[in-house]
Amino acid sequence: VGGVISPGVNLSLEALHQGAAALPHVDISQPAKVIGTDTIGCIQSGVFWGYTGLIEGIIARITREYGRGMKVIGTGGLAPLFAQGDVRFDRIDDDLTMHGLTVIHAFNKENA
Repeated sequence: VGGVISPGVNLSLEALHQGAAALPHVDISQPAKVIGTDTIGCIQSGVFWGYTGLIEGIIARITREYGRGMKVIGTGGLAPLFAQGDVRFDRIDDDLTMHGLTVIHAFNKENA
């Protein structure tokens, strides 16, 4: 059907650190407040809540465009972190890519 590609959280954090020499490297976490009161808190808030908004917005737009509800599966190492925010995943599957590769392998093996 299709999909969406977006730069990952860690790539964005690294680009921010590399592109603005005065900004420190920051590990992603859910900040206690949306409005940060120091540099690290501001970066964490911007990245965490920015990506939360990105994820929610993409889910809403795909649902509208597709015209019906669907399962939303969080994948990757940071999915549980974003599930703590406002993102509503139906489930989290850390191994979805491996499951997909297994299905593709079985399909190719049957059709070889």
